[in-house]
Amino acid sequence: MLKNITGIIVSETPYSETSKILNIFTEKGIIGVISKGCKSLKSPLRSISTKFTYAEFTIYYHENKLSILKEGTIKDNFNYIKSDLTLISYLAYITELVTQVIKQNMAPQIYDLYIQTIEKINDGLNPMVMTNILEIKLLDYLGVGIELNSCAKCGSTKNIITIDPDAGGYICSNCYTNEIIYDDKTRKMLRMYYLVDISSITELKIKDYIIENINRFLNIYYERYTGLYLHSKNFLNNNLNF
Repeated sequence: MLKNITGIIVSETPYSETSKILNIFTEKGIIGVISKGCKSLKSPLRSISTKFTYAEFTIYYHENKLSILKEGTIKDNFNYIKSDLTLISYLAYITELVTQVIKQNMAPQIYDLYIQTIEKINDGLNPMVMTNILEIKLLDYLGVGIELNSCAKCGSTKNIITIDPDAGGYICSNCYTNEIIYDDKTRKMLRMYYLVDISSITELKIKDYIIENINRFLNIYYERYTGLYLHSKNFLNNNLNF
């Protein structure tokens, strides 16, 4: 059965001497597809059968087994991202993160968040900020969302003085012990990350120290609560001071 799908190739595996198996992430989940003969220089499938290609694909669809790629039309090559090693590293991390999240929750909104984030990075927006915005939104789909409305310990909405990854959210003055103090601007921006519609973002004017605070907080939070171990994140942390 011929079927048209839109998605991005999140992984590729050699299959015989001339073909590949492609995993295409779509709003319906990941679909495995054989791209026959795509390694050949003259193959019409060559240009659309590489990792991180965002395209409309026509496939011979087979439920519960590998489908076969017939043709495709590229929607975006993400040339800006692919021209920079740092941005490629962010893309690799975002992709690995999302593919792990959908193993636990296959909500179609995750696909939209993923594509929107990549498009904004490709438009030149700060990759760390965009990655952190995606990260905080994905926490809800992992069932470990941050408490950003009241004190995570007592539930009070008054006298919030910091936010703590171990506690899981805001901390009020009555519950404060010796947690790191994240200032009001950092807390407000973290909440804005959670609430903002990614597709509506056109520019980012955020002080460097706030960006660094939020990134540091989310790194700790992910380690505490998600149980995800991602090789691409380790690469960013070790080599790019992420």
